[in-house]
Amino acid sequence: MNDWNAQIIAEFRANGGKAAQFGDNPLVILHTIGAKSGALRETPLVALVEGDDMYVFASKGGAPDNPDWYYNLLSTPRITVEFGTETFTADVTELPEEVGQAKLRAQAALMPQFGEYITSAAPRIIPAFHIARVL
Repeated sequence: MNDWNAQIIAEFRANGGKAAQFGDNPLVILHTIGAKSGALRETPLVALVEGDDMYVFASKGGAPDNPDWYYNLLSTPRITVEFGTETFTADVTELPEEVGQAKLRAQAALMPQFGEYITSAAPRIIPAFHIARVL
């Protein structure tokens, strides 16, 4: 997974925030601090962008457990985000389940594989996070 992430990150940076595998879907790179290690981690994710609001989902491809970056965000919710050619500081907040699931369904309407993640992750509820720029 680390090699795959590194390849996506390199492509993202070389192409103004795009990676061929994801087409025109909006990508972000989250710079988090490891909850256990304290090490800097970079994670590329597809985001849901609604106006000035941005959301990411701890889907882990529909796995039965949360990805490591989920715990990193809970531990240190002020992060750096790369989006397109921008890099900014953001506060990330886990959404209440009902709101998060509505955002996840909106993402699934745009990218059907997210609907598959919902089904395969069950009974786990996929957490959703709001990314808020720090001004």
